[in-house]
Amino acid sequence: MLLPAYVLADESGSMGPYREDLANGLASLCEGLRAEPMLAAKLRLAVLGFSDDVQVRLALADMRAETTLPQVVIRGLTDYGSVFDDLLNRIPADVQWLRGQGYKVHRPVVFFLSDGQPTDGEGWRHAHAALIDRARTPTAPNIIACGIGDAEPGTMVEVATRPEFAFVAKSGTDIGRAISEFFHALTASLVASGQALNSARPQLVVNRPDQFTLAIDEVG
Repeated sequence: MLLPAYVLADESGSMGPYREDLANGLASLCEGLRAEPMLAAKLRLAVLGFSDDVQVRLALADMRAETTLPQVVIRGLTDYGSVFDDLLNRIPADVQWLRGQGYKVHRPVVFFLSDGQPTDGEGWRHAHAALIDRARTPTAPNIIACGIGDAEPGTMVEVATRPEFAFVAKSGTDIGRAISEFFHALTASLVASGQALNSARPQLVVNRPDQFTLAIDEVG
């Protein structure tokens, strides 16, 4: 049983001061999974950078065999619609490809990190609704949404597939530190989920990053 995991990293202009934090977080994620080869065998990881569009920083890969590190390129605005349009095509194709290789595939998981509100207004909602509708998209992913900077709690709750999958950095938290904690929790979540896939009750494990709070508690 394989778990396809997608990291969606905000590369919009406002992330410019934190490009190195983002790159370091991605490197620590990749190295953390390589350090756990038994668990990495159960995972396939993709890293996608988004701003005006989505660019592949790491195509879905077995981290035991992957030696390159994803590179971050800061550019453009924060177009959420491009993310969900991309995933609506990418995830079913990736799952079909994995099944074609003879694997059973667990429901994919998306880890979404943004420091701002969508610049495409309400335009992202249609693609997002189609992506998470399991009747329309049988491979609909679980989405964990983490907001830092100017990202609003209510938006993270809407992006996440369950209220307990939406987090925002606590007020006053250093953004660089928040990015680091996001990747630390992401790595721990994937390691724990990989362990759970080997058990009698396979399940997705989601760890709340340090210095983050449940977004639903901040709405209002």
